[in-house]
Amino acid sequence: MTGDADTKAETGPVEGVPVNDPNRWRALWATLVAGFMTLLDVTIVAVALPSMQRELDASVASVQWVVSGYALAFALTLVTAGRLGDAFGRRRVFLIALAAFVVCSAAAGAAPTVTLLVVARLAQGVAAGTLSPQNTALIQQLFRGAERGRAFGLFGATVGVSSAVGPVVGGLILALADGADGWRWIFYVNVPVGLVALVLGWRLLPRVAPGRRGRLDPVGVALLGIGILAVMLPLVLAEAGGLGSLWWLFPVGLGILVGFVGWERRVAARDGDPLLDPRLFTSTRGYATGASLATLYFVGFSGVWLVFALFFQNGLGYSPLGSGLAVTPFAAGSAGAAAVAGRLVGRFGRLLTVCGLVAVMAGLGGTALVLWLAPADSAAFVAAPLLFLGGLGSGCVISPNVTMTLRDVPVRMAGAAGGAMQTGQRLGGAVGTAALPGLFYLVLTSTHDNYRDAVALSVGSGVAFMLCALAVAVADWRRDRAGRDRHGPAEMAHGHSHAAPG
Repeated sequence: MTGDADTKAETGPVEGVPVNDPNRWRALWATLVAGFMTLLDVTIVAVALPSMQRELDASVASVQWVVSGYALAFALTLVTAGRLGDAFGRRRVFLIALAAFVVCSAAAGAAPTVTLLVVARLAQGVAAGTLSPQNTALIQQLFRGAERGRAFGLFGATVGVSSAVGPVVGGLILALADGADGWRWIFYVNVPVGLVALVLGWRLLPRVAPGRRGRLDPVGVALLGIGILAVMLPLVLAEAGGLGSLWWLFPVGLGILVGFVGWERRVAARDGDPLLDPRLFTSTRGYATGASLATLYFVGFSGVWLVFALFFQNGLGYSPLGSGLAVTPFAAGSAGAAAVAGRLVGRFGRLLTVCGLVAVMAGLGGTALVLWLAPADSAAFVAAPLLFLGGLGSGCVISPNVTMTLRDVPVRMAGAAGGAMQTGQRLGGAVGTAALPGLFYLVLTSTHDNYRDAVALSVGSGVAFMLCALAVAVADWRRDRAGRDRHGPAEMAHGHSHAAPG
C-alpha cells in the first residue's frame, strides 16, 4: 500500500463511515466513559482489599485474586477481542462487552463469598479486555487527520488519569460508603455509569457493516493466550510467592510466544487471516517502536502507584483517601497535558514524547529524592510540584505515543493493532506492579523498616525503566530527523508513510 493510497484512505470514507460524522465527538465521549471505567477498575480495588478480606473472611492470597485475576483476564482477552471487532463490527462488540461489564460489576458487588467475587472479577476482566481495543479502533474509524490526533489525546488522557486516580476514587468511595459493606460500592458505582454509556453508545456509535470476516485463527488464539498466561501468572501471583515457585513459566511462555510469531508469519504468507498480522511490526511505520516504548514505560508508570500507596499508608499513616490525594497532582498534570499533546503531536512528532519522558523522569526522580530527605509531616506537600511536573510529562508520553503508534495502521486492522499495543502495556504493568513493590518490601526487610530508603529505591527503579523507554524514543526521533533530511518534510508527511499491505 503506497503513501498516496494511505492519504486517500485518511480523507475519504472508511468502512462506510462518512467523513465528518456529526455524532463523532459525542460518540467518542461515550466510548471514553466506558474505557475509563474498565481501566479504573485495574487500580481502584486495591484500597478496598483489607475490608473485603475482613467482611468475606478470606485469606490474603484469595483476596489478592480480586485484583490480579481482573488484570490477567483483561490482558488475555485484548488481541483476540480486537480481531473480533475488526471482523464482526466494533459497535456490536463494544456494546456486548459493555453490557457484560455492567452485569459482572453488579455480580461482584453482590458476591457473598470470596470465590464468587473472584469469578465475577475474572468475567469482568474478560468484558473489559473485550471492550478496550474497540476504543482505539473506533477512533481510527471515526476520525481523520488532525482530529484523530486530538481524539487520541483524549484517549491518552483517559489511560493516564484512570491509572493515577484509582486510589483516590477508591478511597473516596470507601469514605462515603461507610460500614462493613462499603467496599461493594466500588463495583456498584459502575452500574449506573455503565448503563448511561451503554445508552449513549447504542444511539451514537455508527452502524457499520463489518469488512471481510475471514477466520479467527484458533491456533493463533490458543498460542497467544497460553503464552501470555505463562508469562503473566508468576507476576500476578508475585505476592503469594509466584516468582519463586513459578519462575519456570517465563521461558515456557516466551517459547510459546516465539511459536505464535512463527505461526502468524506462516498464516500471513499463505494469504490467510492471522490473529495479529506480522506486517504490523515489519511494514507499518512507527508501530513496533511505539508498542515497545509503551511496554517499557508502563513498567515504571504502573509500579510506582502501589509503591506510593505503601509508603503513604504504611510508612506515614495516611488513610486510603489521603494517600490517593497525595498523588493527585500527577493525575491533574497528566489530564491537562494529554489533551493538549494530542493537538501538538502532528507538529512535533516523536520529539514531544522525548521531552515528556525527560519531564516525567525528572518529576518522579525528584519525588523519590524528596520523600527520602523531607520531614514526614511535609513530604507530600513538598513533593506535589514535582508530581505535577511528572504528570505533565506523562501526558506528553502516553497520548502522543498512542497516536504515533496507530496512525499508519489500516483501519481494517485497527482493533487487533490496538489490542496488541494494550497487551504490551498490561504486560509492562504486570512486571512493574510485581517488581517495584517487591523491591520495596525487600528494602524494608533489609533496612529494618526504613520506608524512606524503600520508596526512594523503588521509585528510582521505575525511573530506570523509563530511561529505557527514552532510549527507544530518542532513536526513533533521530531516525525521523534523518528521514526528513533525506526526503524533505513534504515527502515525509505524504509519501513516506508505510502501512501494512492489504
